[in-house]
Amino acid sequence: MAMDTPHIIDTARQVLEIAATIAFALSGVIKAAHKKLDVVGVCVVAFVAAFGGGTLRDLLLDQRPFFWVRQETFVWVILGISLLAIVFLRQRHFALTERAMLWPDMLGLGLFAAVGVDMAAEQGLPALICVMMGVITGVFGGVLRDVMCGEIPQAFRDHQPYAVCAFVGGWVDLLLRSSPVPEMAPMLGCVFVTAGLRAIALWRHWRLPSWRVD
Repeated sequence: MAMDTPHIIDTARQVLEIAATIAFALSGVIKAAHKKLDVVGVCVVAFVAAFGGGTLRDLLLDQRPFFWVRQETFVWVILGISLLAIVFLRQRHFALTERAMLWPDMLGLGLFAAVGVDMAAEQGLPALICVMMGVITGVFGGVLRDVMCGEIPQAFRDHQPYAVCAFVGGWVDLLLRSSPVPEMAPMLGCVFVTAGLRAIALWRHWRLPSWRVD
């Protein structure tokens, strides 16, 4: 059973990465449709949102080829989701509000943060670097999505905890790794803490300190 543990962890990481990619792709579709971009624009924003954070992580960790290049299925899935979502939104006249984007974005943040921490920890990197890899993986796709839609990234402007949630979730992941818990517990703990904190922050309207400008 012990010999199968690395395979189980790799499979779990891949499942989390697929789920995170889909979640961020949906947030990109909603954002682009809200901005009334054409079908090409919607697909491009969905791709950038889905692959941006993981690509930067792979660059920093010197992982070649990038995760979505290694798994061509990722590209086909995101393309299919983008096109189906466009058809669904046009037929159902779904209310494209900023709030509709927050929920897939929240889930993707937690999932990608867990994958980023796990990949860095597997390479034996220092604790702070592992946590920062989780933050970068979880946050950067959404940053690129907003930039491409002509906005200051929401992660930087709404003063509600976002990157901070991934930062806390990353430390929870590392804490669980040093505890006698099942192999899956660290990654799942990171997902639940990161996404859970973000959900509570949105629900309770938590706000980070803002600048006082006279």
